[in-house]
Order: sequence, then C-alpha cells, then structure tokens
Amino acid sequence: MTINQSGWKPTTPIASATDTGTVTGNRALMLEEALIFEIGDTDRTGVDIAPASADTGRLGTLLRSAPIGLPGLTEPETVRHYTRLSRQNYAIDLGLFPLGSCTMKHNPRLNEKVARLPGFADIHPLAPKETVKGAIELINELAFWLVDLTGMHGVAMSPKAGAHGELCGLLCIRAALEARGDARQVVLVPESAHGTNPATAAFCGYRVENIPATAAGRVDLEALKARLGPDVAAVMITNPNTCGLFEPDMKAISDAVHAAGAFVYCDGANFNAIVGKVRPGDLGVDAMHINLHKTFSTPHGGGGPGSGPVVLSEALAPFGPLPFTARYADGSVKLIEEEEAGEEHPHTFGRMTAFHGQMGMFTRALSYILSHGADGLKQVAEDAVLNANYILRSLEDVLDAPFAFSGPCMHEALFSDKGFADGISTLDLAKALIDEGYHPMTMYFPLVVHGAMLVEPTETESKAALDQFIMALRSVAERCRAGDESLKSAPVHAPRRRLDETLAARKPVVAWKEPVPAAAEAPTPSEVGDR
Repeated sequence: MTINQSGWKPTTPIASATDTGTVTGNRALMLEEALIFEIGDTDRTGVDIAPASADTGRLGTLLRSAPIGLPGLTEPETVRHYTRLSRQNYAIDLGLFPLGSCTMKHNPRLNEKVARLPGFADIHPLAPKETVKGAIELINELAFWLVDLTGMHGVAMSPKAGAHGELCGLLCIRAALEARGDARQVVLVPESAHGTNPATAAFCGYRVENIPATAAGRVDLEALKARLGPDVAAVMITNPNTCGLFEPDMKAISDAVHAAGAFVYCDGANFNAIVGKVRPGDLGVDAMHINLHKTFSTPHGGGGPGSGPVVLSEALAPFGPLPFTARYADGSVKLIEEEEAGEEHPHTFGRMTAFHGQMGMFTRALSYILSHGADGLKQVAEDAVLNANYILRSLEDVLDAPFAFSGPCMHEALFSDKGFADGISTLDLAKALIDEGYHPMTMYFPLVVHGAMLVEPTETESKAALDQFIMALRSVAERCRAGDESLKSAPVHAPRRRLDETLAARKPVVAWKEPVPAAAEAPTPSEVGDR
C-alpha cells in the first residue's frame, strides 16, 4: 500500500504500469491522479529551451542561485493532470449542491458574459476617474436597485464580503453613537444568528451577549426586551435565521431596540429567501449586508472574490464609508472620495478598502437584477422557499426536523441526527451521500441543533432534480435509522476513502516534500493505512 503526500488512501492499491496482475487505482474513466511532482521530476523538462545567455548582468541580485524545484512536464501531461483533477471535484454544473446559495447555486451564463465585456473586465483600479465613467455609472445603478429592493436610504458598495459588510455596519453604528456622545459597550446576538455576527462585534471591541431562542427556533422577544438598556449599542439578527425560519416579530424587535436607543443590524446573507417579497427597511432595520454572490448569483467558490454591500437607514447613511457614488440633479454621477468628503459626506467613519469594490461582482449582480425584473426577483424568493419546503416535508418522516412544527421554513430545511441508531452519526450520513453522487449538505450547523444537517436546494433546482436528491437522501437516512454498519466505511465509490479528520486538522499535510528513499527510512506501522 502506498500513501500519497496528501494523507489520503486510495480505494484500491496503486501499482506501476509494469506490475502484472495488479490494479492501477483507476475506476473506469476516473483515472487515479498522482501529484504533479510525482508525474514529473525536477531533472527534466517538457520543452526545449535554449541555453541562457552568458550575459546576465541585467538581472543583478535577481539571478537565481539554486534550482527552481518545479517538475518538468510536457503540455499534454500538464493539461491532462489539471483536467483529471477538475473531474474529481463536485460542482453545481454536475448536479444539485445541497450546501445552498452561499457558493453553490447556478450562475446564469449571461452574467458571466457581461462581466467579461472589455470595458468592465479590463479597467484598472488606478485608472483616472474620467476614463471609467461607465463603470461608475454601473456601480451607481446597482446601488440604486439595492436601496430600492431593501427600502433603505443609502448603501456602501465597497465591502468585499458578508463579514466585511458586518464590520462596515457596526462601524457606522459606532460612528453614529459617538456623534451623539453615547458610549455603549454591548452587542446582543441571538442564538439563531450566523457565527460571524458575534465574531464581528467582538472584533469591533464590543462585549457580546447571547439572546436565547424559543422552542420554535425564533428570537425570544421577551428575553430581548428584558436585556435592552443604556449599555446596548446594537442587536445583530439574522433574518431569515440560521434555522431557516423567518422572524415574525422583526418589527417588534426593531421597535424595542430603537426605543432603547440602540440600532438593528440584520445579517442579509439569506436575502434570497425574501427578495422582492419583504423590504428590511420596512421592518426597522438600520444596516444590512447583502452577499451579492448569494442573492444575485456571483460565483464565490475557492475563497473569492466576493462582494458585500451594506444598505443603511436614514439614521446611519451619513456615517457610511468612502468612497461612494452620487448622482446629481443634472444626471451626472460622481465618485466621492476623501477630497470631496468634507462638503459631501462630513460624518463618514473613513475608508473600508483601498478601492471601491469588485467590478466583476457588480456587473454580474446588475445583470441578474435587470434580466429578472421585479416579477423575476419575487419568483426567486418564492421558488427558494418552495424548494426548501418540498425537501422538508418529503423527508420529515425519515429525518428528524426539529422545527417542522414551526410552520413553513424559508430557503433551507434543517434536520438532526435524532432517531439514528446508536453509533451512527451525521458524519456517516454525509459520507454515504457521496456514494450516492452528491456533495454533503452543511453539517453540524447551526449549533443549536445536535447533529444538524442544513439543506438548501436554492431556487434554481427543478422538481425532477429535487426528487432525485430526496430519493438518495431518503435511502441513506433509512440506513442510518437501521444501524447499517457499512456506513462507517463510506464513501467506497469515491476516489479516496474517509479521512481521519482529527489527524488531518491537527497535522495537515499541505505541501509536497521529496520522498525519503526506502533504503534510508522504512515506514513504521503507524504510517501505513488511513491518516
């Protein structure tokens, strides 16, 4: 048995092409893929390069003094390697992704085409403002629609993602409080909020206190009212919340918070469940970030790029960050920066980032909004909610749904491991789902539900696709309830077997190292097998 450098064990032993009567690790057209350093080596190259000129004086101290250490491959070897790797990765273009719209909803190709138009794709962030008037106009147009869809007063477009938007909103709140000489130290965060909410509040220097949830999975309004006081700066609430439920007392919550002199921050990551149906501004929200990649279909996998504009109420808009776009009575649009801030925006808390934002994200989002129109955006929310409820009601007889009695869910259906046989866990279900051809759903989150499984089908899936997924998940759930011990060895059909996740977290292998010759150091028994 050989172990590759990533610490994963193949489902079948890997053998060289010269071995007889052994297997290669290939599975039909799914080829076993070695690391690129194992395919090529540093002693050869896949192309012919003329010897370097003896005249290297222009390089000075940049002249390389040691081998570069990269493997030599031909172009076909390189292309095949990365193509084979891409086939081992699950993607929304292959099937339903139950992780939901955070990163995994369909992105219309029209949006991609618009984002690649040279006038938007090729501009430089340091280009003179006079040469990018079209881009500034587009940013302003998108800002208008975000304000209109949310019923707010202003918007900060520069935050790069959701958590960055949370920071922006809290900085606006802090600036507003300081402007009236009010030093408050506490931010209240309900149990049903996203985990970034308390983290952001703590990062801003606030003391975080939790507000409990009711048995129905909503904010305990009476507990919130009892805690409000002169030390509370804001309440950070996620609506729809992390349990996939809408907060019906949102207006009452906002009224109570405002009466106490505090502000309401709403985590808008789940806005796709209510876009076109509910305007947060009408519910008393003072600040809310909008994840463009979630609601308006910007690809966000692999760590970015992202965009998290923050819409602001009339009370907070004067304190928003620089820069921003402003449209004047004559129809002209201008990018307001520090030079004009004194007269145009004197109370700003400052700047969030070096440049104004992510141009590609803006073009995709505006394309999505304009192509859908008002009726289409309303249907986005309706279809997201319909699909999630279809999954919830289709599986609640085989998977425990802790808040199914609370009424319809919103964009995601929440299940737990209650009812599984002893020794069978949420992790086992997730690994078995891989054998059924699906990436697992969000696991063990939210923390308020033991063994949580959070399924978000998004608005882009058809009933046929949902039925296929439901059938697969139902079969695995029934095995979990029956105590099928084979679940412990899942996945068995994937290119790799189950990872020792504890060891992988504590001792991750993240870089390739030249293997030690067998004669120099033989592996110990503990180094053979699963890692």
